[in-house]
Amino acid sequence: MKPNSRATKATKAQLKSHQSQLESHQGPIKCHQGHQSPTVEPPKPTPEPPRPPKPNSRATKGDSRATKATKAPRRATKGSSGAPGAAAMNSSGYEDAAPAEEAEELPAAEKELAEDAPWKKIQQNTFTRWCNEHLKCVNKSIGDLQRDLGDGLRLIALLEVLSQKKMGRKHHPRPNFRQMKLENVSVALEFLERERIKLVSIDSKAIVDGNLKLILGLVWTLILHYSISLPVWEEEDEAARQQTPKQRLLGWVQHRVPQLRITNFNRDWNDGRALGALVDNCAPGLCPDWQSWDPAQPVQNAREAMQQADDWLGVPQVIAPEEIADPNVDEHSVMTYLSQFPKAKLKPGAPLRPRALRPECVRAYGPGLEPQGNTVLQPARFTVETQEAGSGEVLVYIQDPEGHTEEAQVVANNDEKRSFSVTYVPKVAGLHKVTVLFGGQNISGSPFGVNVAMAHGDASKVSARGPGIEPSGNVANKATYFDIYTAGGRAAVAPSGAGGSWGALGGAG
Repeated sequence: MKPNSRATKATKAQLKSHQSQLESHQGPIKCHQGHQSPTVEPPKPTPEPPRPPKPNSRATKGDSRATKATKAPRRATKGSSGAPGAAAMNSSGYEDAAPAEEAEELPAAEKELAEDAPWKKIQQNTFTRWCNEHLKCVNKSIGDLQRDLGDGLRLIALLEVLSQKKMGRKHHPRPNFRQMKLENVSVALEFLERERIKLVSIDSKAIVDGNLKLILGLVWTLILHYSISLPVWEEEDEAARQQTPKQRLLGWVQHRVPQLRITNFNRDWNDGRALGALVDNCAPGLCPDWQSWDPAQPVQNAREAMQQADDWLGVPQVIAPEEIADPNVDEHSVMTYLSQFPKAKLKPGAPLRPRALRPECVRAYGPGLEPQGNTVLQPARFTVETQEAGSGEVLVYIQDPEGHTEEAQVVANNDEKRSFSVTYVPKVAGLHKVTVLFGGQNISGSPFGVNVAMAHGDASKVSARGPGIEPSGNVANKATYFDIYTAGGRAAVAPSGAGGSWGALGGAG
């Protein structure tokens, strides 16, 4: 027993020694052999003598350390610049699957839906400015769209301005508590329900809590209803009003800007030229040189067009020039801005400038310019369109084969295409020369060569009477006759020769 007692005391001494070493060192303790010893736990109140280590315990811990070393290259691979999907070899010679670069970057679809997506910021800015344009008449404004609608007061004010109606229910003018805010927002949402404006997944809690996605959806619903669907636009038929809001607005823009092929509300507006064309077609002379604008200067182009529209057409800049020129701009933001143009009116004193003459852009078409198909004494007509050519006088001259020249009749149609109707009556048959001048210059294709033929007779105005065409009473080898009546009188026809042909016997009867 004594030897065992001495062993126990020795063991306790070793434990105390290990504990002191733990307190004086940071990290594991190195053994004399250069190997890392296992970490020693603090002694328990009643320590037991340490059991001898198993033969393979050190190897097991070594494997654990090797496993940690194996994981290290995987972490390093994320920051490496290797090719995507490349495999890395660990210290044990096993191949680790290197994470692809796609794991570091969000997919395109997720980027579009991310909270910090560029289009979301543009849309938030645009919708905020749109709200403020309507709220300024009641001396209210929104600074943070996500938070400022939360008490319901500005939302109620906005709806009353847009609808020109009162809520019909009392609300809290000083909503200091959450429940008051919820009730105010509920008053606004119930008003929209009575107006038959459909809202999807939007409740008062979402607005009070600042759910930006749903708040943007609410404002967009208001824009669609009050700025696009509800207003009556000039020069629009009933069929257009039955279209979706997007189709209706796009159709109006295409009708107003025939010079450009516009099919969307984002990329077609990035270079600013479409804005210049729209402004100039709404008020000819505000942006007369938009066709010469450099597409490589999109912000400058957009700024000039939008400033003119703001100053002289009363179209507020609810979107910034830099935003509409941004490739990330969303169609809702562009539609919000463009929806203000159908009701735009030119203010007095606008600095309208004459367009530079572009006779090559004049378009002339119609049967009066066709090489064939015109006849003597029949009116020949055609149309001249000058919308893209600037402001200039249209003159048309007709020269007949004998060298006589006369001026054709030109009548302005006063339409949006700035077209003219031209009429002339050729007096003789043969090749005529039709000269079309715009601002004193020949248009493309002028002079036109027009062949004029003799007038063809009208068989419906000719009649024939006489014994020679009676069903009976004629005798072989005996002359007979009948009369042919035309618009000018009567001509007699009789057989002339053995061939059986007929020839005229007399003049007018």
